[in-house]
Amino acid sequence: MPGRILKMHNCQARLLADIPEMSFTEFRDMSINQIQKGARVVSFFGCLDENKSIRLMMILAYDKQGYLTAFSTIVKDAYDSLTLQIPQVNRFEREIFEQWGVCPKGHPWLKPIRPQQTLNNNLDNFPGKENIPLVSDFFKIKGEEIHEVAVGPVHAGIIEPGHFRFQCHGEEVFHLEISLGYQHRGIEKALINGPDKRTIHYMETAAGDTTIGHALAYCQAIEGLADCAVPLRASALRAVMLELERLANHTGDLGALANDVGYLPTAAYCGRLRGDFLNLTAFICGNRFGRNMLRPGGVRFDLTDSMINEAKQRLIKTFEDVSNAVSLLWDSSLVADRFDDTGSLSQKTALDLGLVGISARACGIEQDIRFDFPTGIFKFSQIPISTHSSGDVFARAFVRWLEIQRSVKFILDQLNKLPEGEIMAAVPLLKPKNIAVSLVEGWRGEICHVVITDINGNIRQYKIVDPSFHNWLGLAIALRGEEISDFPICNKSFSLSYCGHDL
Repeated sequence: MPGRILKMHNCQARLLADIPEMSFTEFRDMSINQIQKGARVVSFFGCLDENKSIRLMMILAYDKQGYLTAFSTIVKDAYDSLTLQIPQVNRFEREIFEQWGVCPKGHPWLKPIRPQQTLNNNLDNFPGKENIPLVSDFFKIKGEEIHEVAVGPVHAGIIEPGHFRFQCHGEEVFHLEISLGYQHRGIEKALINGPDKRTIHYMETAAGDTTIGHALAYCQAIEGLADCAVPLRASALRAVMLELERLANHTGDLGALANDVGYLPTAAYCGRLRGDFLNLTAFICGNRFGRNMLRPGGVRFDLTDSMINEAKQRLIKTFEDVSNAVSLLWDSSLVADRFDDTGSLSQKTALDLGLVGISARACGIEQDIRFDFPTGIFKFSQIPISTHSSGDVFARAFVRWLEIQRSVKFILDQLNKLPEGEIMAAVPLLKPKNIAVSLVEGWRGEICHVVITDINGNIRQYKIVDPSFHNWLGLAIALRGEEISDFPICNKSFSLSYCGHDL
């Protein structure tokens, strides 16, 4: 059986025909066996093969070995759910069900994760839909003095919609159910038959606060499918932009966490300092979120020597201010009392759920795409993995602070030794009937783009997994046993994306 595993590297194009096709029994046994050996699920999705059959595709990552595997199976209208054996695939199976009408029999909570109408429209084409055990109600806990608290989908802030349903006894939260999908935009379907002029703009807005992260994942996938070598100077500039995006969002989150516990000094400072990092991004490319900077083949904007000097000065000054603001946070007994032991997750729970990024590293899991699956300049200039072991709000805040320090050092190093040369390479046509998996460590965590091309080299299927897709369930579990008043800081400590999930 091990011989049937196809090993892949990050952004490496492989013939689609080389992906092993197994019976479902082999597929299930292979998945369980490899997860038990330390692999984890980065993507699990359905697609139509050339015979119009529904193929389930599993992509696993082996972090310490630094490679990926892919294998598949053909299913009809149902298959035996893997969720009880592999909790990581819970949401993936629900997504496959609503997109393709293929029922994972025995799934513990088969409820759509995006709009109901999407599921109904897809099920029209599949037999036996009347026998599918669809869950549409919210989970309920019965008992004396149990009550529900419903929040959203419309919120007080200017944010996307999302619904939170708490099952409580007094102030204690027994269960939190998170319902999303209110603004499902159909991005993956819009990408089919591309790439075209609109494709990059879909990527830059897949999750607006992760413009660089998703644009980079897309560019790397296209470059892998085209055998395009990106100039080293462009790779360095891409990494600088990626880390600036991390700095802006981590700084903003630390300020928001301070605000949620009523500690205004850090909250006031970090709100402004987030803007300084965004302005530095705009200084480089003209847009505060980094739009129009990355394109397949390289980057569109270069830095002159005078721009490099000014960027370094701005970065050093802003980092000094961030250091002062964050030191106030750690010195406050009020903050410590609210952060410590709040919203805790064990390392085992984080591994079982397949958490990524900050949420995983705050549970002591050494997992970072920049280190485990490096691409571009990260192959030559690696950033140490920042972790903490307590798995609580404090850990998720402290890991952000560690990453801020290391990102600043990395950016300064790159600006001090920026390679000479071009910033853009020509991109040949994409290879037909190929597949590429592109992983990027966005500021929230692992971003995964899987691209499959058709016989003409156009995009036949595009699958995006934002880190929030993995981590929303982690937030729900972290709230169990907490007071409902702890929800704001727990929610912000995960800092997940609605639109990155809804796509």
